[in-house]
Formats: sequence, structure tokens, C-alpha cells
Amino acid sequence: MATGIPQARLPKACVIGAGCSGFTTIKRLKDHGIPYDCFEMSDEIGGTWYYKNPNGMSACYDSLHIDTSKWRLAFEDFPVPKDWPDFPHHAQLFQYFKDYVDHFGLRPTITFNTRVEKARRTADGLWAVTLSSGETRLYDALFVCNGHHWDPRVPEYPGEFDGPAFHAHAYSDPFDPVDMRGKNVVVVGMGNSAMDIASELSQRPIAKTLWVSARRGVWVFPKYLNGKPADKSALPAWVPRKLGLALSRSVLKKAIGRMEDYGLPKPDHEPLEAHPSVSGEFLTRAGCGDIKFKPAIKALEGKRVRFADDSVEDVDAIVFATGYKISFPFFDDPELLPDADHRFPLFKRMMKPGIDNLFFMGLAQPLPTLVNFAEQQAKLAAAYLDGQYAPPPRAEMEKIIARDEARHTGHFYESARHTIQVDFNVYCADLKKEIAKGEARARSQGGKLPVAARAEGKSETLLAPT
Repeated sequence: MATGIPQARLPKACVIGAGCSGFTTIKRLKDHGIPYDCFEMSDEIGGTWYYKNPNGMSACYDSLHIDTSKWRLAFEDFPVPKDWPDFPHHAQLFQYFKDYVDHFGLRPTITFNTRVEKARRTADGLWAVTLSSGETRLYDALFVCNGHHWDPRVPEYPGEFDGPAFHAHAYSDPFDPVDMRGKNVVVVGMGNSAMDIASELSQRPIAKTLWVSARRGVWVFPKYLNGKPADKSALPAWVPRKLGLALSRSVLKKAIGRMEDYGLPKPDHEPLEAHPSVSGEFLTRAGCGDIKFKPAIKALEGKRVRFADDSVEDVDAIVFATGYKISFPFFDDPELLPDADHRFPLFKRMMKPGIDNLFFMGLAQPLPTLVNFAEQQAKLAAAYLDGQYAPPPRAEMEKIIARDEARHTGHFYESARHTIQVDFNVYCADLKKEIAKGEARARSQGGKLPVAARAEGKSETLLAPT
């Protein structure tokens, strides 16, 4: 246990969610001796990686294997099993999560089957948290770990479609929720889930015809380069961005060739100007003619679909692999919600300047993985709450936010998909430097706790609402 001020009573935190961001956060809080309550609405940890999660928020489908290699997703103090394949199945990852939670004794500290219904900042800056039990508790700090792959984003089109149409979030296998055998199917989108689902459904015993529909072409990257997982070839964080992009693009173009040669549209952007779509099978299925491409949907016409090129096809089912919204259903304050363009700038993608006791964990789209992202963020958050880290002044925080946003997202084309994009290696290198700077600031301030322990013993009913 490491605490900056052992003689001081530390603030108590509320942690919303026990997915990989939530349970790695509470592990770090526990290491620092910071008291917390963690609330999970389901009956088990794991969040989106809990297949058939009874809370309805899992994005797993039966055949899902994670696109990140086992070397890049492992927690730093809990190695993955040696007998794992390079790209583990979701069931293996879920078991790994449960083993982690049990190994570090975290399970007894999680309250299951309990939803946070509302989180409100009180007049004196505490957090009033209302639970599904009807109880309201006060906390000194709040950690938002509810994930961002559970609230499906479905586009709207003119007209109506008479067949089944559902988001990839509801997809389980080729027979659930709809039996796709012998069907004409459109998969909308060209992200990772679209690649997986289209590749699976396009096999001849299943769909009769499989179209992928998208507004633009994308670069599809392989899982392996030169016989090794491609994400093991990531360049060091110190390589200048422009040089790193040029080198990576050259390697990728040489390895995969032109998208047009697979029967796909030519991308209107360079490799790595979009969040990568990774698949070990999609290009082969497209090259075999099992996957056909269509531009964006223009209109729905009963049992037919009209596309942007005015071609019309008879379609039996539509799967929308069109991403997710960033949602915090427990917040009413518009200042705590993303804007209409899906933007939600934060200091080190975790803190909102002006609110000293709120942390958004894992709210990023990191390359290569989100699995162990919050594990790194929690280093700063825990050090902050026990007085070992002090952030820069608000004006400087805002300058850093602008600089980081430009660095991580400036080379991507404008899209809701890219507003929370970060490079994992670059982010972690910067985070390490910022923690060191913050430790120096904390020492110069005498290790004063930035968030005082005030909530315990207070009654929420005695506090005026904001």
C-alpha cells in the first residue's frame, strides 16, 4: 500500500461499473488505500466481454475473437495464460478478467445487481449517488466506468424496411436473433464488427448474398505481418508522428496492396487516417466474391433497399454495424455529456477542468486496445486522490487538452468514430511524464489532498441541490 499522506483520512470514491475499466480502477484504489464502493448493474464483472450479459449491454457475438494480440492486452501485474492463442476468444478474455478480480481480492468489494440511477453534484461539491435500491449515498469522488460500447447508434433513412433490421450489438450468431441461412443480407459499416459479421455470414452455407454498405471505402489491415501479430510491430512513442505514419503506411500498403484489387472501393484517405479495420478473413471473402460492396443506403423501400448509386436490391435482413453513442444515463447536467458532434474533450482523457473529483475511465478509442487502458489511467487518478499527484492549473489543463486532441485525432478524417481516438503508446508515454510533473507539483504544495474526505457521515437530505 502506498499513500502520499498516511496521517490524513482519504476521500471515499464511488466507481460506476465493473468492466475492465472499473475493476482495474478499483484495484489501483485498493493498492493506495483509498476507500471506495463499486456498483455493477449485472451479476458478474466483465461488462461488454460478458457474453449474453443479463444486463443487455454486452457487444459480444459467439464467434468473437479480440483483434488485439495477447501481448498487448495483458494487465501489467497479471500475465495472460501461456497457452493462449495470439488472438484469444472472448470467453478466454472473460475468464482472464474473473481470474484477475479474484486474484486481487476485488470481488467482495463490488456490489452486484445494483444500478447507479443518478449521480448529482451537490451544492458543496460532493457526489450524491442514487442506487436502484432507492438509497442515496454521498461520495467525495466519482469514477465513471460504464463503457462506451453499449448504446447502439443506428442511422435513419427515408422510408420503411419490412424485414428484420437490428444493430450488431444484438447479433449473436448466424441464427440469432435471425436465421440468416439463404437470406440476402446487408451489413452496414466497415468497422471491426462489420468485418467479423460480414465474413461469418458471407460463407456459402449461410447468406445467399452478402453486401457490405458504407459511405466510403476503408483500408482493411491484417492481423499478422511477416508471420507475427501486426500490433507487435508498433513503433516506439518517441518516433515523430509524421515519420511514424509514413513508415507504417509504406509497410501496410506493401503488405495488403490496393483495396480495389479485392473488389472494394478505393479509400478516400490514407492508411491510419481512420481507426483501423482489422480482419484476417474479410479481404479473402471479398476477393472470393462472397462479400460484395454497396455505397451508403439512400432509402428503404419495403423489402428492397436503394443505395446511393440508385441500385436497388431485394433484401431480407439488415445488420447495422454503425458504432455506439457515448452515454451517461445517470447524469442530468449537460456539462457532463458529450456535444452534438460526439466530442467530449478531457484532460488526459479522464478529467474535466473545473471539476476536481470526477474521473472518466476508459473513455477512449485507443490503438491497439482498450482492455488495459484504464489500468494506466488509474495510476494518475489514485496518486491524485492520495496527494501524490497535483494537476496543472485549469488554463494549462485546457491547453494540454487542445494539444493532445490535435496530436491524437488531427490526422483522422472527421467522424464521430474518431472523437475519442488515442494512440496507446503515445498516450502512456505522455501520461508517465505528466504523473512525474504532477508528483513534483504535489511535493511543492506539501502533499495537500486535492479532494478532502468530507462525505462520510453526512446526510444527503441535508444538502441543497445544485
